[in-house]
Amino acid sequence: MKINVSNIPEGGINLRFERNGEWFQQRLPETGSGGFVLDRAGVACAVRRMKENVFIEGSITTAAEMPCSRCLETTRLSLQSSFHYTFAPPPSLPQEDVELSATDLDFAYYEEDVIDLDAAVFEQILLQIPFKPLCAESCRGLCPHCGANLNATSCDCRSEIPDERLAILKQFKAQP
Repeated sequence: MKINVSNIPEGGINLRFERNGEWFQQRLPETGSGGFVLDRAGVACAVRRMKENVFIEGSITTAAEMPCSRCLETTRLSLQSSFHYTFAPPPSLPQEDVELSATDLDFAYYEEDVIDLDAAVFEQILLQIPFKPLCAESCRGLCPHCGANLNATSCDCRSEIPDERLAILKQFKAQP
């Protein structure tokens, strides 16, 4: 969704819109989605303008299906995020390279009097996707030897199979 800054009324506006999972997949790089599928994302935000600066506060709710990082079964996770951004026109003079602080991460520039809110929504959804999603905190994962899903079945594998590369260390005796 693109917002024309000059069209924002003095009292601000409240926006509600949705984006589907296909929109999200199209914004991802060609290397793939990492195995997750996003449902419809609902966005609600309040947009206020003070002179040239625009302040946006909002929330995103969606759900995603992705493989559990332990057992590889598909799991559905609810994703919710609240966000706030400050948009400003680009500076007229180029700035020096500076180190960003945490407050600078919610700041962005808009060009040609237009704010692309889709970019902010995409960023917020990506930030909510867990690095290692789990189907449950108690997920036991896969057996490292036979590959059985330990949540669904047990296996007869020995719990300690010695690593042949370390067998020589068993012959080592510490001298007192």
